[in-house]
Amino acid sequence: MPKMKTHSSLKDRFKITGTGKVKRFKAYKNHLLSHKSGRQKRVLGTQPLLADGDVRRMKQQLANLK
Repeated sequence: MPKMKTHSSLKDRFKITGTGKVKRFKAYKNHLLSHKSGRQKRVLGTQPLLADGDVRRMKQQLANLK
């Protein structure tokens, strides 16, 4: 069997915490920021945990990411 490879596009989009949970980034924080309020930009800057239903599938694709 060949090795499981990490899905390359997911490397920068998700982070795995020390306890094994998966953190994601929020959308709408990349451009057109001048008309968004400071509060909205601050809230969008946080990294929530991935939904429970997606974690198993995502961990399989992030196999070698620590």
